[in-house]
Parts: sequence; structure tokens; C-alpha cells
Amino acid sequence: MSTVFFVFGGRQLLGQRTPAHTGGGAGSVGPAPAERDDGPPGGQLVEPGGTSGPTLAIAKNTATATADTPPVRLDGPRALTLLGLLSLVGGALFFDLDVGLMALSITVVLSLVSPESAKGAVERCAWSTVLLVCGIVTYVSQMERIGTIDYLGKEVASIQVPLVGALLICLIGAVVSAFASTTGMLGALIPLAVPFLLDGQVGAVGLITALAISASVVDASPFSTSGALVTANTPEEQRDFVFRRLMAWGLGIAVVAPLVTWGLFVVPGSL
Repeated sequence: MSTVFFVFGGRQLLGQRTPAHTGGGAGSVGPAPAERDDGPPGGQLVEPGGTSGPTLAIAKNTATATADTPPVRLDGPRALTLLGLLSLVGGALFFDLDVGLMALSITVVLSLVSPESAKGAVERCAWSTVLLVCGIVTYVSQMERIGTIDYLGKEVASIQVPLVGALLICLIGAVVSAFASTTGMLGALIPLAVPFLLDGQVGAVGLITALAISASVVDASPFSTSGALVTANTPEEQRDFVFRRLMAWGLGIAVVAPLVTWGLFVVPGSL
């Protein structure tokens, strides 16, 4: 994790302090107003060398928004929204209802009950991210439907070297999971690993652990659901920066994670 911190610009945050916002009372803690440096206009932070960076801007804007935002109170629309979210979770988990249809139904009900709170919601929606994720999901679903994933898995299963086959299965799981459902990929790839497990040359626990980790750590990719939600909820002026960083993380970890987990969990079990 320390390597990831420095690779993705964490060094710029070292030595930086968030300015304390006080009420000016006698017991307030923090530097005097004359000693504070809130940075240049526009919420950009300046590094010690004199240059500004998007990472520092995000930290500055987050601190400013947190200090200026009034406390949130549970009014009528928020209570109905919370009830709708709970209904969505309960309907999907316990009654196997369609998530998309339930979400649209709850949205319609909330818009009818409180039209003022829903005003401007469509304009604030990150449609570019929505269209990107929909396109990727449609493409991957089509690949699954025509048997591309099964074909790759069967070709890997035919490899005579179990260790190499296990590594390739982890790589396929990580790359495809960056664009599709992690749970679905595990359900499709674990049965394909059975031939390696039956030979006894690869440990079952080690291979399943490596495959599960490889397919899970790429969920922050902007093409997956989790990464897309993060990108969509990022302020518009910083959305491109966050998208590029998440894409670099997702594609990079899709290659690194299978190699590391394969070396840690699969190789020792086969020796």
C-alpha cells in the first residue's frame, strides 16, 4: 500500500496541513488568521516547489466543503430516501426483485412526493460515466453469451503445466472482472480450475484465494460499478483526473495482483 501511495501522488500530500477553521473564540486552536494560507483562488493548493497539483486541489476542496457545509438534518425527503434505499436492499436481497426496476420505481415515487428536492438531479448526473459503464457491461455480457470467457477458460485448462494454467486463470479473472461482475467471474472461472485441482499439483485453497483476490482488487476500475460510482460522484472539474487515476489503478493492478497472489498462494502449495 505504501508503494501505491507514492505512485499515485501521495508524496505531494506529505508536509501539507489542512487549515483549521475556528469560531474565533478564546479557546480556539490553530494558527492566527494572519498566519493562515488558504491558497490561491479556485481551491488550488500550491506545493512547496511552487506548482499546483490536482491531488492537492482535491484535498483542499474537500476540507473547504467540509467546513462550509451546514449540518445535515433528517427531514422528510431525506427520510423517504433512506426508506427507499432500505426497501431497495431488502427487495433485492430477500425477495429477488429486479434492482433496476426497483430503483426507477423509488425514484419516481420520491420525485412525486418531493418535486423540489429532485429538481436538477438529471443535470447533475454524470451521463458520460453512465453510458460508458452501460456500453462496457453490454459488451462483456455479449462476450459471455457467445462463450468467449468459457472458451478462454477451456483453453487454459488444456495447458499441461498446472502452475502456468493457474496464473493464466488468475489473469483472466482480474482483467475481465475489471469490466464485469466479480461474483459472476468467480462463478465462471472456479469450475474451470477443477482439472488443476484434481491433479493435486496445485493447492485448492491457494488457487481459489489467489483467484478471489485477483478478481476483487480491480473493483476500483472506473469501468466497474464501484469505480463508476466514485467517478460519477466526483466534482465535475476533477472527474477526468479521478477517472484517469482509477483507470491506471485498475489496469495496473489487473496485471500485478495475479502475479503477486500466484507467487504467494499458488506456488508454495505446489512445491
